[in-house]
Amino acid sequence: MDEPTAAVDRIVTRRTVLGGVGAVCLGSIAGCLDGDDASVPDPISIDDDQSCDQCTMVIGNHPGPAGQAHYEDPTEVVDDDRPAQFCSSLCAYAFTFDNEATAEPEGIHLTDYSTVDYTVSDDNGSTTISRHLEADDFENASALTLVTDSDVDGAMGASLIPFSDADNADAFQDEYGGDIYDHDDITQELIMSLM
Repeated sequence: MDEPTAAVDRIVTRRTVLGGVGAVCLGSIAGCLDGDDASVPDPISIDDDQSCDQCTMVIGNHPGPAGQAHYEDPTEVVDDDRPAQFCSSLCAYAFTFDNEATAEPEGIHLTDYSTVDYTVSDDNGSTTISRHLEADDFENASALTLVTDSDVDGAMGASLIPFSDADNADAFQDEYGGDIYDHDDITQELIMSLM
């Protein structure tokens, strides 16, 4: 009776070991799949007097969403060792598309209008949305829903207004029109059609 008990113990031990190895392998695979967000550098605050790396406008002088793109070697796309910084979400996308043959960004951050206390106002016949440049005001673009071509302008006129909460994007679209896109659905053709 002791031998069968020992055999069962070995089987359980083998199953336990194989199960543990399988769990570790699955955990490793899951870690790789989730690795994109974990490897994206944190956003930075943008200085008011910083020039846009796409169009050279002074970022703090204009309304609407701003952006930044982080590269492993930023000197491949900008002259300094810093993230590329943009006056608008349009410029952020245009720059990354224009430079994709040179370098892929580790991550793109855009103003997240779900987390800031924003205002929409009428200035000189144009409806604009407020500017927010602190590090905490930005979110990884892959987590954002964007309202494009609404009645609300940004620095470059037509804009992509980003929200981390899709319900906020829907409410904004209900009030100001436009179309809803996820980050992965933004194409160079769409950006060019808005410029």
